[in-house]
Amino acid sequence: MCGIAGAAWTAQGEPLDQAALDQMTDVVRHRGPDGRGTHYERTATGGAGLGHRRLSIIDLAGGGQPLANEDDTVWITFNGEIYNYRELRPDLEQRGHRFRTNSDTEVIVHLYEEYGVGCLEKLRGMFAFGIWDSRQQQLLVARDRLGQKPLVYREEPGRLLFASEIKSLLQVPGVRREVNRQAIDEYLTYNYVPHPQSMFAGISKLPPGHYGLYREGRLQVAPYWQPDFNRQSTLGRDELCRQMAERLDESVRLRLRSDVPLGAFLSGGIDSTAIVGLMQRHMERRVQTYTMGFPVSGYDETPFAQVAADHLKSDHHVFQMQPASVSILPTLTWHFDEPFADSSAIPTYYLSQVTAQHVKVALTGDGGDELFAGYPRYRTYHNVARLDALPGFVRRMIANPLWSLISDRSREASFASRLRFRMELLREPADRRYLNWVAGFQGSQREQLYTPAMRASLGTAEPEQFLVDAMQRGVSRDAGSRARITDLLTYLPCDLLAKVDITSMAHGLECRSPFLDHHVVELAMSIGFNDLIQGHGAKLLLIDTVPDLIPQTLRDRPKMGFRIPLDAWFRGPLRNMTEEVLLGDESLGRGYFEPAAMRQLLDDHVSGRWNHGDRLWSLLCLEMWHRTFIDPSAAPTAPDNDLIAHPAIAATGSALVPGAV
Repeated sequence: MCGIAGAAWTAQGEPLDQAALDQMTDVVRHRGPDGRGTHYERTATGGAGLGHRRLSIIDLAGGGQPLANEDDTVWITFNGEIYNYRELRPDLEQRGHRFRTNSDTEVIVHLYEEYGVGCLEKLRGMFAFGIWDSRQQQLLVARDRLGQKPLVYREEPGRLLFASEIKSLLQVPGVRREVNRQAIDEYLTYNYVPHPQSMFAGISKLPPGHYGLYREGRLQVAPYWQPDFNRQSTLGRDELCRQMAERLDESVRLRLRSDVPLGAFLSGGIDSTAIVGLMQRHMERRVQTYTMGFPVSGYDETPFAQVAADHLKSDHHVFQMQPASVSILPTLTWHFDEPFADSSAIPTYYLSQVTAQHVKVALTGDGGDELFAGYPRYRTYHNVARLDALPGFVRRMIANPLWSLISDRSREASFASRLRFRMELLREPADRRYLNWVAGFQGSQREQLYTPAMRASLGTAEPEQFLVDAMQRGVSRDAGSRARITDLLTYLPCDLLAKVDITSMAHGLECRSPFLDHHVVELAMSIGFNDLIQGHGAKLLLIDTVPDLIPQTLRDRPKMGFRIPLDAWFRGPLRNMTEEVLLGDESLGRGYFEPAAMRQLLDDHVSGRWNHGDRLWSLLCLEMWHRTFIDPSAAPTAPDNDLIAHPAIAATGSALVPGAV
């Protein structure tokens, strides 16, 4: 895991000087505290600069970057891990390539020499990198299949800039910090800014499973991984479980390759429990596991994590958070570069912080919900879709517009409001219906919030198209499978994986996700929804795949999720601060939101008529981002570590080993 940055330019483009390359590299020092390097070359026809901050995981002594081939004509700056690098190396050596190191990075360089862009198909891992080929005067940038590692870029006349984080691009003279208003609309829809846009005008994100080839002043972006999501497996359940067990076991085994200590996040859910159990099969010592909890009923998973730890006999560490932990928001805003409204970033940040005190690599259960149908919304969406098979006149009767007469002012949890929601769903087109479960603000809610000037600036673009395009990738599958495919292509890379990458790398911690091995993903996504759930329960196929690893208590538990109690906090300890920020002149003066609509949103939440906790959090994150990156007085520099609210973390329980905190 590392931080990368760089540029390539033509004779007509503006060269990037060494000082700017140094600044781009050093602003992401948190991603790579163990080493630093740059490569710079400039000729009459153009040039390139590559920067690297290293987090040493494999080949601690010899894996420094940027790294070159034998004759120094191909250079790479690389972030991530290639788990099958040992298997790829012998063939490259037989083809005559000479290795200077034992690193996975050098394998990519020689693969590129042999296969060009085709090298991407042979890589098994998580990665983002830039390769400069001085012979062909071209730059190749690429991102892993599922989007575990980020890559952002800015295309200018005659020049391409790229980096792990947007803040690197902002170090380059002439790069303006200008708001992309269309991205605000997308952010409020999804609670994140979907690729390829960013919240900054002129800065883009390379989508997962894509590469960019920059040559002669032109950038070509194209996919290299396009699995057929319309294919459904015909294997029997026993054979599916057998193949899945083999692939998961291999995936975990490959991800234990490390020259530094490893551990794991353990929530007490099925996913992380399965991963820790598979780790324990391959390790001689007890796995170090880590859990973050809350002293609030309904949000604290630590008892379940303890059950899993006792069953698997891991060496378990438990920590707790308090409401004061949200004081970390300015620091999180700086790390994320964009507004990001998934509040679980806070406990993930603290969990990464305490885990990094003991190990340098942590395995996670990310991806398990999408692969094995863990979210309850999948079942509801699947069941609602069955009504589409009814005759048209029956559906029109059920979805009668009269349901909309139920007042918006009724309480959110009331029977009337829930009934109205379900009936109105039937009037939605099937490929847009899923947005009702995943959107932060629905279209009508955003419309009411915006000022006339803001609405006019958005034009005709529809944020919903991002989700619709993903759902079309599995158009012939059942509804539950289409929802899983949609989340795999949208919510997983843009929210969950972005969150884990940013919060873990803020502390120099590498997170590895065995469920996201593309061999595992392709098999899991071919399984029909009914085969996964068998009519009841959740993740039953995964449980049947590793039955000895999952205790009965965890099989029967309801899904909780890694959330914080925003609804209660915004009615209590965060109420005054939220009102001061969101209703203040600074926030309302930006011209995005109607003051009366903002006041109504707060009043509805505080009164208990509606739970707007997540929506208030998204607005708060947007305002904090504006103050950090856009305001004239703002300077996107690293926050002082002394501002991090260490007292908000309290070690609890006898499961902590000496010196855990």
